[in-house]
Amino acid sequence: MSGPLAFVLRRVLVTLPVLLAMSVLVFLIIHLVPGDPVRTMLGFRATDATVAEMRHQLGLDRPLLDQYVSWLSGVLRGDLGTDLVSHASLSELLAQRLPVTFELAGLSMLLAVLVGVPLGVRAATGGRWTRRLTEGFVVLGVSVPDFWLGIMLVILFAGLLAWLPPSGHVAFSDDPVGNLRYMALPVLTLATGEAAYILRTTRSAVESVLGRPFVTFLRAKGLSPRRIVQGHALRNAGPAIVTVIGIQVGVLLGGAIVIEQLFGLPGVGKLIVTGITQRNYPVVQAGVLAIATAFILVSLLTDLIVGWLDPRVADAAS
Repeated sequence: MSGPLAFVLRRVLVTLPVLLAMSVLVFLIIHLVPGDPVRTMLGFRATDATVAEMRHQLGLDRPLLDQYVSWLSGVLRGDLGTDLVSHASLSELLAQRLPVTFELAGLSMLLAVLVGVPLGVRAATGGRWTRRLTEGFVVLGVSVPDFWLGIMLVILFAGLLAWLPPSGHVAFSDDPVGNLRYMALPVLTLATGEAAYILRTTRSAVESVLGRPFVTFLRAKGLSPRRIVQGHALRNAGPAIVTVIGIQVGVLLGGAIVIEQLFGLPGVGKLIVTGITQRNYPVVQAGVLAIATAFILVSLLTDLIVGWLDPRVADAAS
């Protein structure tokens, strides 16, 4: 078996037990709640008969292993259970909410890459003032909390300037322009911090490559600085940049929970918060499972892209 193919197969096989372990942790959410989770859901005034009926409905009166096997088999079939409040299928609820969360995370990461990578390259190759300005952006982007930045953006662009709506959502298929207007502030809020991390990584990676002997040789051959950076430095710095992007996707998915609540976006993050408020643990379970699975699959994709960009990674893994 060839090196690249063996690398892909090995990464996929490693991901499978990670997914299994994650499913165990997500399944145990309802069992790790202090006290009786069913009584917590129903309230302390619930009668013993009501609690027993709900435990039977949720299957909590069966052995733990049987519960897990039954739950996992349902997940593999696409059946995540039922919302205890609306009695709707959780699979259908997630199918409605996931596109909003993925759109928010995808647009935020796209904006962060479009800002962070060019500024990182500029910081590595520019003068003293360029470096100071980009360092200031990194400090602000990393230190300012997302929720505070979101509130400030709402006050500025929705309150004072009245350019953008403060909250709400419309589907892209129904109104593309309206969708982008509603997504603008949440995306800008999430992308600012991610752009700072990507900028910092890009600057360090490009500076490291520019200090290598082969770059000195290219300069001696008379290649222009722009060609050296675009044709050689960025290509060699690519694995480090892609790795941090993959890691930050997980941060975006976690940050989306707060941002969706702040801007009223009907995504998975808001669904999880609502489930916690209502003590609707099957909803929390399904939402956390979806977010965690997405993060693990993005990590797998990141590893495969890094292996493609740097064949030495695939050869070392083989």
